[in-house]
Amino acid sequence: MPVRIVEGDLLDQPVEAIVNAWNRNIIPWWLLLPQGVSGAIKRRAGLGPFRELGRVGPMPLGTAVVTSAGRLPYKAIIHVAGINMLWRASERSIQDSVRNALARARERGLTSLAFPLIGAGSGGFDEQRALDLMRVVLDAEAGELDVRVVCFRRS
Repeated sequence: MPVRIVEGDLLDQPVEAIVNAWNRNIIPWWLLLPQGVSGAIKRRAGLGPFRELGRVGPMPLGTAVVTSAGRLPYKAIIHVAGINMLWRASERSIQDSVRNALARARERGLTSLAFPLIGAGSGGFDEQRALDLMRVVLDAEAGELDVRVVCFRRS
């Protein structure tokens, strides 16, 4: 299936699961000020998914963890460790995050998934560069998954 690039809000996508661009889960989630994708998810999903994520402990850079979706209408949220301890993304962390999110989606039997631009917010990457890096992995590995990458735009 071709990967779709859309503009809008990640939390309004008609998919089974969304990806949360997260950190390495070293700092407790309740100490972090909600911002960007994670902040929007916390406001609309509630704290449940982040409590689940907190029980996972530290995540190696580029890995992915699945939680419930809280009050959101999805089957799951896939949290990816896309930024390092200095709040920066790298080419490898972006691509590994995408690769591992796809793997977790397949393990769960999900058929559709929406990604934000990993690494483009607090990760410091230019949006187009982050998208290009993501597309390399998605085009090669998404297979039959219905995948969309959402470029955030306020409606």
